[in-house]
Amino acid sequence: MNDGSDEDPWERLRTTGWFGRAGWVVPYGLVLAGIVINLAVPRGTTVSATYAAAPLAAAALCSLRGTLAVSAVAMAMMSLNAFWWDRLSTSEALIRLATVVFVALLSLALNGALRHSVIRLASARQIAETAQIAVLPTPPARIDDLSVAVRYAAAYTGARIGGDLYAVQSTPYGARMVVGDVCGKGLSAVDAVTVVLGAFREAAERVPDLPEVADWIENALRREARQRAGPEQTEEFVTAVLAEVPAGGPDQLRIVNRGHPPPVLLLADGTVQPLEPGSYALPLGLAALSQEPQAGETVVPFPPAATLLLYTDGVTEARNSEGVFYDPVARLRGRRFPGPPALLDALLEDVEAHTEGRTADDMALLAIARDPAESRHESPALPG
Repeated sequence: MNDGSDEDPWERLRTTGWFGRAGWVVPYGLVLAGIVINLAVPRGTTVSATYAAAPLAAAALCSLRGTLAVSAVAMAMMSLNAFWWDRLSTSEALIRLATVVFVALLSLALNGALRHSVIRLASARQIAETAQIAVLPTPPARIDDLSVAVRYAAAYTGARIGGDLYAVQSTPYGARMVVGDVCGKGLSAVDAVTVVLGAFREAAERVPDLPEVADWIENALRREARQRAGPEQTEEFVTAVLAEVPAGGPDQLRIVNRGHPPPVLLLADGTVQPLEPGSYALPLGLAALSQEPQAGETVVPFPPAATLLLYTDGVTEARNSEGVFYDPVARLRGRRFPGPPALLDALLEDVEAHTEGRTADDMALLAIARDPAESRHESPALPG
């Protein structure tokens, strides 16, 4: 998520994950290999390939200064081998040294190009985040007697605006909220987001039952689909979770799940409960495909010091280098947070660490907590 930091994205990339571990080992390992090989072969036979490869490896794994340092060391070792150890003729030694110098200069140019590409990608990601946040409403920090926080983080790859959404508002029936994910990206996804948010805003104020709010959004999406004609007509659908903390009854949560990852309830003792629906329903926009009525609401306790977390599948589909999916229930179990903002910030940081900064999908997060911040305590670090 864009937090306003001025950190160089290239520096951030090269110091994390595989880049951080291999950044210095590989290029200097090649220089060391060159020394060992040239000491092992008969004198008069100079092997320059590993010296030339070292700056190229540094270009991909190190900063500009690091690439320059590796290049200088490689050229120095090449000079010592050619002029002192192997005592080559001046012309042959200069030819071999010139080869390493040329590759070093090429590596510096390559490092600059890679740096520019990473910065451009980071800028595109920031633009996507900014555009999406401009579409999404910013809720107040408190609604009724609930603490509220939201976060949006764009995927590492690409700059197409996604369809993740969230909204929360105070209504005559209590605090109501929605988190959803439109199938698709780009302008059509933005259109669907605006339809869902508009329908939710209106229905949340007018309709007493939460399942009827979902039906209202369903009908709005179907009307929008009918109004589209020609090759641009699409069948948009949205996975979503709607939740309600009833007015006058904050010890309950009412939840309607329309094909979305289940919310998570964090209790005061560190217990984490996934709130699976009694039966799954089709995503919003697809109810016409089934003759069966869509699932109703699920009612669960919302005890003191509890926090409700809603998120999109960018969280649960985030993978590490071994292909293991991120599990928010396991990662958050045993933790306590001073409030929803701290929870969401820690979750985003942990997903970033899990994927080594290479998230493949956007993430929208919403958290609400019943109790004031002073009833909570800071937690230890997330498990590695």
